[in-house]
This record gives sequence, structure tokens and C-alpha cells, in this order.
Amino acid sequence: MLFFGISRDIAGKNEEYLEVDNDLSVKEFRQRLKGLFPGLNEMETYAVAVNEAYAEEGQIISGHDTIAIIPPVSGG
Repeated sequence: MLFFGISRDIAGKNEEYLEVDNDLSVKEFRQRLKGLFPGLNEMETYAVAVNEAYAEEGQIISGHDTIAIIPPVSGG
């Protein structure tokens, strides 16, 4: 799992290896993250990417997938 932007600051690291025994939906993965990194709950929203593509809540994550936590991006 990779952390970007403020999610990296909240997690205190750039990446974390997380073993997934069974396939999880993105929604279930977010629930698991709440327990591992409670500070992520402070972010109003964040995107989850699976293998370099934005993922929907129902998408299934397998143990070999690369997950990225991407906070909202503002530009100017």
C-alpha cells in the first residue's frame, strides 16, 4: 500500500505492506484502514487506486494488488 500527500503524513510512512488473506472490496479495505491508521478518518475524502487505476467501492482487492491512498488534490 502506498501513501501520497497528507495521507503519507498521517500514516507516518510512504508505504506499508498489508497481507490480505481473502479478497476484500474497496469498501471493506477502507474499514480495515480505519483500525490500522485512525488518523485517516480525519480526511473528509480520499481515493483508493488499485494497480494504478482509481477504484470504485465494490471493486475487489486481491493479495497481489498494489493499493494507493490518494487524498484530494487542489490546483491553481
